[in-house]
Order: sequence, then structure tokens, then C-alpha cells
Amino acid sequence: MSPLITVLEFGTGQVFWSMLWFFCFFIWIFLLIRVFADIFRSHEMSGMAKALWIIFVIVLPYLGVLVYLIARGKEMTQHSIEDGQARDAAQRQYIQSVAGSGTGAADEIARLADLRDKGVIDEAEFQAGKAKALAGS
Repeated sequence: MSPLITVLEFGTGQVFWSMLWFFCFFIWIFLLIRVFADIFRSHEMSGMAKALWIIFVIVLPYLGVLVYLIARGKEMTQHSIEDGQARDAAQRQYIQSVAGSGTGAADEIARLADLRDKGVIDEAEFQAGKAKALAGS
């Protein structure tokens, strides 16, 4: 029997069930990875508790993941929120460090214009400072 005939005999219902089982397996793998990640990043669990959870999830994988989700679902959510907030704070700090403290050319020219308007510097000093600020950017 050729492979083409075998493919043609594979019914629509069989394709549906195969895809359903594939996606369920994929979801279970995703949950397994999330559970292991949560076990390792959990600060409130002792080392012994972490070891017991890992053994439980390895020995009885489906039941272990299900029990972990029921027992520690709120903590998993809290860990995800805390990690997201930490990443957001780190990103904001990085952006602020790269952007500088706001002493760009536009700020310098605005400061010089304010000094000129107050009469502290004259037009020639303003133009010289403006050229210097624009050359530095």
C-alpha cells in the first residue's frame, strides 16, 4: 500500500482528534515548564519543599502539575506579577539612563533664551551658546 493511499484513508475525525491531542500535549508541556520555573523562583518555599514538588511532578507528571496548579496557583500569579513589575522597573531605569538627565541641546537653548530675556546675557552670547549647544549634540 502506498503512502498516498494511507493519507487518503485518514479520515477527518482522525485528523481532528490527532490535532486535539497534539494541542493538549503542547499545553501540558507549557504548564510543566511554568510549574518548574515557579518552583525554582519561589522564595517562600524551602529547599526541601522544592525538592518534594519536583519529585512529585517528575514521578506523577499529570497529577503533579494539576495538584501544583490547584495548591499554588495564586502564588504563581503573584510571582508573574512581581517579575513583570521588576522587568518594567529595570526597563524604565535603563531608558532613563540612556536618555540622560534632560540636558540636551533644546534644553540648553531654552535656558540660554531665558537668560537672554532676563538680560543676563546679550544676543551675541546667546548665539555663541546656541552654536555651541547645537555643535555638541
